[in-house]
Amino acid sequence: MIQKKIHRGVFAVMDGTFAGDGPGPRCMVPHVKNVILASADQVAIDAVGGEADGDRPACRSSSSAWRTRWASAAATRARSRSSATRRRPAENWHFDGPFRKMTFASRMQHKIYWGPLKRPIEWSLKTVLAPWAYIASVIYHDSFWYPVKAKRMMRQVLDSDWGRLFRNWERVTPDANGFPSVGAEGVELTRVGMAAFTKSLGILGTCMKEAPEFSNRRRKVVSR
Repeated sequence: MIQKKIHRGVFAVMDGTFAGDGPGPRCMVPHVKNVILASADQVAIDAVGGEADGDRPACRSSSSAWRTRWASAAATRARSRSSATRRRPAENWHFDGPFRKMTFASRMQHKIYWGPLKRPIEWSLKTVLAPWAYIASVIYHDSFWYPVKAKRMMRQVLDSDWGRLFRNWERVTPDANGFPSVGAEGVELTRVGMAAFTKSLGILGTCMKEAPEFSNRRRKVVSR
């Protein structure tokens, strides 16, 4: 609604070359889908993208949050007039989505947002303890998930045509229709395991050093 009021010429392009499944954004598993959506109707393109994932935004129950109910109603209206909807590919990838295969981080996030941890966590984020949130995120995602699981989770896209194109970008030549050959070898992740874990320690140190709650206190001490 805001976009339409500000600028009626807004046109959205949704890149579905890769589509992610699972709890996002950092632990999603990428899949090669080679789909591009385009529409002048922002609600419709979101609804169509959700349907391809396996979601049905126009059919959610009335017990959903008010924003979802409003978007569902708007999507239903938009679907009847949107060219993107009429011309969409008949695809349903049947993704598991963010709730069926949750990571430890996403389960804890739900407890923080909607469970018994909500009130104490909200209190801590207003104090000098606030940096714990992104420190915990770095420890889980950068020190554990990426070093241990990333290579296996990303194998499909690393070995895909896109992965081979990325690997051989400087050695392949396009013609009028694109790249007739993208090479034989896919992308190889080199910073995994211990190399990625070591890198994560540097990221963690930077988070702690640059945390406003800590850096502001240091500046106050220096100014005195």
